[in-house]
Amino acid sequence: MVKKKLTSVDFLWLGLILMITLAIAFLLPVTPQDYWWYLRLGRDTLADGAVPTEDVLTWSQVGTPVVYHSWGAAVLFWLIYRAGGLTLTVLLRGLVLAVSYGLVWSAARRQGAGARGAALVLLLAVLATSNNWSLRPQLLAYPLFALALLLLYRWQAGEKRTVYWLPLLGLLWVNLHGSFVMLILLAGAAMVFGTGDRKTLGLALAGILLASLLNPRGFGAWTYVHDSLTAASSQGFSAEWRPPVNDGWQMNLFFAWLLAFPLLSFCAPRLLSRLEWTWFLGFGILALSGLRYVIWFVFVLVVLTAAALGEWERAYLGAARLDRPVLNWALSAAFLLLPLALLPGLRQAWWIAAPPAAENTPAAAVEWLAEHPDLPDPLWSEIGFSSYLEFALPERPPWIDTRFEVFPVEQWQNYQAITAAAWDWEPRLDASGANLLLVSRLYQPGLLAALDVSSTWCELYRDEVAVIYQREPCQP
Repeated sequence: MVKKKLTSVDFLWLGLILMITLAIAFLLPVTPQDYWWYLRLGRDTLADGAVPTEDVLTWSQVGTPVVYHSWGAAVLFWLIYRAGGLTLTVLLRGLVLAVSYGLVWSAARRQGAGARGAALVLLLAVLATSNNWSLRPQLLAYPLFALALLLLYRWQAGEKRTVYWLPLLGLLWVNLHGSFVMLILLAGAAMVFGTGDRKTLGLALAGILLASLLNPRGFGAWTYVHDSLTAASSQGFSAEWRPPVNDGWQMNLFFAWLLAFPLLSFCAPRLLSRLEWTWFLGFGILALSGLRYVIWFVFVLVVLTAAALGEWERAYLGAARLDRPVLNWALSAAFLLLPLALLPGLRQAWWIAAPPAAENTPAAAVEWLAEHPDLPDPLWSEIGFSSYLEFALPERPPWIDTRFEVFPVEQWQNYQAITAAAWDWEPRLDASGANLLLVSRLYQPGLLAALDVSSTWCELYRDEVAVIYQREPCQP
């Protein structure tokens, strides 16, 4: 470990990468999948003074027991949205990501990475994981993982009391997202393979385990993790639980990096410690087993890669010579402030063709539905649209939504067959009992084509995002 005093030049390099991070985070549209129903959950939790325990979001599963483990994230999302709409919400996403990648960069610098090398590796991480920045509870766990990684590196270097912060991270994490077990994996590996003071880490690890019980369901947090990992609906139908494939430029970057790292680690002057190899292999296996684990592995990979390049950077490039602290600090501040102009609600003031804040969200169609309360229930909807419906129009509950574990396998099979307009799509849809359809033009083109020639359904409404159909006989 090479402990370094951070200089204005360091922050200049970091500020440049965080400017790119913030720009991407502010420009990425809010997609409906999980975000909107979490707003509904947060609103209902505060209104009722308790976390809901039964489903009230859909008509097909109403009254079914449900577990909302990420209640804390839902409440935070709702409070942020209520205070500043999507503008403040997207700002929150940018700040969370900036802090997360900044902490990972700091851990790499403490391990001997040069400012330029760490910045370039961090940029690679930002680009490779930008497909994992959706507005959902897992986002809020990223800075907690990054901070835990930094604290454990400091513990490894002899700063033993730093790990006493880990139980507090565990307390926050367990009430935000089910990935709190990542903290236990990080600390548990350090306990076995690290070289720091094991007594202090043992106490911290005990505190983490105790903190994991300080949530509305107590030990139920652990049963939730088990159930999530074994739920047939999630494992069978949710893409994020499947192994990653080399599809898309982000995954191209990830797999190229993964393949190049063993050669780099073999050739680099700096050798990985036992703990680092354990983290690399453990989180690497997780990443290859499920798409949702890739970003945790990349955080670890940033530190290992940047540290491996550190000695080469010092030997061949030398220290960066930008001895103008005032200018460096001013540029760093400018790098961090400039992306604010890209926030939704602000960019429209100067950018004529500014992209919308939300994407594939049926806001106009749902508003039209609200103006026509006489239309017959029940309603069948595309799952992303369902999320927005559950928040914006609770009186029109959908048949299914993006909570994979809530719905049985047969219901997901029916949903997929209907969406794909399979040969028996219409009998399956009839069996659901739906009288009203909200169909996505982006994700359900086959179903739209089948509905247009069906004698059972007639079109009531169409815009660039959604189409609404009613079962015959249609209202004039």
